[in-house]
Amino acid sequence: MSLTISIDAMGGDFGVDVTVPASLVCLRENPALTLILVGDETILNPLLTQDLPIYGERLVVQHASQTVDMDESPSKALKNKKDSSMRVAINLVRDGRADACVSAGNTGALMATARFVLKMLNGIDRPAIISTLPSIYGHTHMLDLGGNVDCTAEHLFQFAVMGNELVKAIDGIENPRVGLLNIGEEEVKGNEQVKATAKLLENSYLNYIGYVEGNSINAGNIKVDLIVCDGFVGNVSLKSIEGAAKMIATTLKEAFSKNWLTQFAAIVAYPVLKSFKNRIDPRLYNGASFLGLRGLVIKSHGGADVLAFKTAIKLAEVEVQHNVIQKITEQVEATLAQRVAS
Repeated sequence: MSLTISIDAMGGDFGVDVTVPASLVCLRENPALTLILVGDETILNPLLTQDLPIYGERLVVQHASQTVDMDESPSKALKNKKDSSMRVAINLVRDGRADACVSAGNTGALMATARFVLKMLNGIDRPAIISTLPSIYGHTHMLDLGGNVDCTAEHLFQFAVMGNELVKAIDGIENPRVGLLNIGEEEVKGNEQVKATAKLLENSYLNYIGYVEGNSINAGNIKVDLIVCDGFVGNVSLKSIEGAAKMIATTLKEAFSKNWLTQFAAIVAYPVLKSFKNRIDPRLYNGASFLGLRGLVIKSHGGADVLAFKTAIKLAEVEVQHNVIQKITEQVEATLAQRVAS
């Protein structure tokens, strides 16, 4: 299956220093992949002098004269940066020239631009950000991770419907276990938003297993395939997990560097440490999908390195190959029709 992905080559903290080499690695690893690198051609073409002839039509440079700054307001980017690498990359998805877009740029600007250009699916009020997080069971998916700070119960229900289809598609799970993030598992706990959402989920076709606490994200007593929450809670949870992972890695490095004895112990333990690092390395889980749009947009962490950005591109490949947008669209329409009928 051939697929084409547009890359916001200028986005992120490191721009072309990361996006270009990561793109080339993906092209080498997937012969069916075509990448359109969007950005200033006076910068991109010299970097690709040797690669353009090698990959031919599979590597394309699309010129864009502007760049969205990482601290630029979404409204300003939307109004004044109509020829930005971000906007042009999303336009390619809208126009059917690309199956998906990947950007490490400003999250707010990317969300606003994607929503304006691609529009929302019928029956979905807001787009939600979903990503994969490591757990003792392998991994779990979680949304929303920052797209919507204030949500109603209906919004959270819509997020659950979309997230459920994504998990079914890319993980091959027929009936994903859906949990609602709360301050406790007991029915009496939680705010009104959470309690109202729980009622909607209980009365739906979803395999809703009830409330889950924060520890269920990575190490709960039961496996959860999809965790639903609003963007405020989700983003705080995500950043807390990233901080904890960094603290653990830093502490281990310091502990093994104290003296010759601990350094020797590090050599002996190297295979275990390497396996541990790969298990929790956030670069291997980089890439968040914007669900609810009429097109596929993947957000990479702004500070992503080459490996992390490559992971985001790979995520886009998987979601295109599994027709995630089509499956979400079909399920949303079916759910909406069923609720209207009832």
